[in-house]
Amino acid sequence: MWEKIRVVFTIPELRRKILITLAFLTIYRVGYWVPLPIFNTERLRQSFGTQGGGGVADMFNYMANFSGTQLSQATIWGLGIMPYISASIIFQLLASVYPPLEKLQKEGESGRKKINEYTRYATVVLCLGQSWAFMRVLAGSGAVNEIFLRDHADPGSGILFSWQLAGVLTMTAGTVFLMWIGEQIDEYGIGNGISLLIMAGILARLPHAIGDVVRPMIKAGGLELGSGRGTMGVETVLVLIALFVGVVVGVVLISQGQRRIPTQSAKHVRGRRVYGGTRQYLPLRVNQAGVMPIIFASSLLLFPTFLFKYLGGVFPSQGWLVQLGNSFTRSESYLYNVFYVALIYFFCYFWTAITFNPKDMSDNLKNYGSFIPGYRPGRRTADYLEKVMVRITYVGAGFLALIAIIPTIIYGAMPGITYTVAGFYGGTSLLIAVSVAFDLVQKIDSHLVMRNYRGLLEKA
Repeated sequence: MWEKIRVVFTIPELRRKILITLAFLTIYRVGYWVPLPIFNTERLRQSFGTQGGGGVADMFNYMANFSGTQLSQATIWGLGIMPYISASIIFQLLASVYPPLEKLQKEGESGRKKINEYTRYATVVLCLGQSWAFMRVLAGSGAVNEIFLRDHADPGSGILFSWQLAGVLTMTAGTVFLMWIGEQIDEYGIGNGISLLIMAGILARLPHAIGDVVRPMIKAGGLELGSGRGTMGVETVLVLIALFVGVVVGVVLISQGQRRIPTQSAKHVRGRRVYGGTRQYLPLRVNQAGVMPIIFASSLLLFPTFLFKYLGGVFPSQGWLVQLGNSFTRSESYLYNVFYVALIYFFCYFWTAITFNPKDMSDNLKNYGSFIPGYRPGRRTADYLEKVMVRITYVGAGFLALIAIIPTIIYGAMPGITYTVAGFYGGTSLLIAVSVAFDLVQKIDSHLVMRNYRGLLEKA
């Protein structure tokens, strides 16, 4: 392995791409810690620390998983790249139902560039709206420096409009700059720039999670471990390590799993030669929807907590409304997990129906002179492909549901660990990190194979 890594850095072009990527990621990590002067970061940290799970704190922690930032720190990257991701998802959904966008999508490279241009404009609009809402939410946390308040003697009087506007423009410019960094990595670096930014934000929280386990061990003289909710023995830590390795292996197997459907091309006789007739495979991914069902399900389940708690404040005599709102928090009841699993299954089939079109695939096989043995080209082939995709999507949805609720299971079964530690055993973070790592390795492999070297994952 070390020899393969050495070979990677001996190729000038590949070495330059890797160094450019690392340089842009370094710029991203530096800006990660540059705060907005309007807010007192220490007060923000204390405010979100006292809120516990659920509510705004839970929403910010969830959004930080795939936005490439820490929203509760109020930095210049405060919104991260989440507005760009939201705009991309919106246009991907619109392309399946809005004919002009669908036509652009089928035009190839020129159409893709036009859609990317629209996505950038939509990102700026979303940034302006989200940053304004973000400023209003943080203003209510009591973390605004007094000099930026309308009335310095009244912390609840609100931020001066000029500083609100400065904060909105700063956060919007920060997101646009991150979007530019991602595009530069795509152009001059290696790997998908936006995905690498998300992965860097996820892995940056790993030392903090390890510290939650190791720090109490050092204080206790190495006899037992604790993380604020109790203590656990060293054997429990070994079980956690083994469980983490097992979960990663399962994520890799399912993420790379395929259902290969045999296809055969028609034979063509030209003169004395016979062309075609070869057997190939049509790969259908088991996890066709990727991480999108977890993102949609988690986002949708944030609203019941706000809704029921708001109604509980409007109707104080109805205590069951607050209890129902608390039941939708991630770590307090089984009701959340039941709805979570149900929504993951729903969005798995919904997203697969949008991204996978069996009719188009059947027409493409027919146009290239290929067919599935035992099924006539056309409608019969499309029906067969749809039936297969429905079955394997059920398996993929079950896998996503299991990965999504593993942090909750570990958090409830092992009282000695925090949710930050448990979160690295599943959910959005692990899926994104594994998928981005595989994409990066495959792109490095392609450069090595082009120069007649062995790939990183190729056996000697």
